[in-house]
Amino acid sequence: MIRDNDYEFIRKLVYDRSRINLGPDKRELVTARLNKRLQANKITSISEYCRFLQTQSDEEELCHLIDVISTNHTYFFREKDHFDFLYKTALPEMVARRDKERWSHFSIWSAASSSGEEPYTLAITIAEFMRVNNCNWPWRVEATDISHRILQKARIGVYKEEAVSKVPPAMLKTYFQKGFGPQEGNYRVKPDLAETVTFRQLNLLEGEPPGKDLFNVIFCRNVMIYFDHPTQAELVERLSRRLVPGGYLMVGHSESLTAIQHKLQMVKPAVYRKPL
Repeated sequence: MIRDNDYEFIRKLVYDRSRINLGPDKRELVTARLNKRLQANKITSISEYCRFLQTQSDEEELCHLIDVISTNHTYFFREKDHFDFLYKTALPEMVARRDKERWSHFSIWSAASSSGEEPYTLAITIAEFMRVNNCNWPWRVEATDISHRILQKARIGVYKEEAVSKVPPAMLKTYFQKGFGPQEGNYRVKPDLAETVTFRQLNLLEGEPPGKDLFNVIFCRNVMIYFDHPTQAELVERLSRRLVPGGYLMVGHSESLTAIQHKLQMVKPAVYRKPL
């Protein structure tokens, strides 16, 4: 297990770089994930790795550290209620308002996109809605994450069978290419769908979101659980500024904004709306 002084060093370094707040309950997780960096650098102990970080000032290694700490397990249609809400409520509402608001396109932001499952699921949901409703309104998905490494995987768009297990069979056939031979068990996002998603690296608490336009919907799920309350409040304020009036913010089902001050209206658990 990691020593107290080493854990405090890693905890402070990660917080300063990403604002991820590692509490005492994360020691086991941190230890397990640091072991990957020890192996990569051929270092035998966490104490030695901490000294390496202190003496090398290696920007690339700091990025790798944030990567292993921040990467989460995810899959297509995770927390499906959000995608149902997007299909049944948010999209019909935005389509009805588009002419009055003079919106040239529907814009959605996956603010912590990880390895791409969420933004590609958003793209599938929107594409299906537009097809079923015979709607030709242009749309785009912006996807950002703090991790360069995980974004490379997202851009490739190849996933194991378990990651796509909750994709309905018809959608799987429409939007994915099934691997054969050496790629048996893998599924690749088809180019037509992949082209609707733009991936960019972004620290949500430092850089500016992509583009200058406001978003109709923002997904920022399973991120704020890593932040303390002041950081959560800062992030929600940043996200709120980029929503259109009446736009929706989705957070993870295990997350809540009740402990912080904000101007959003709760529609239902994990779904918030910017006032009109």
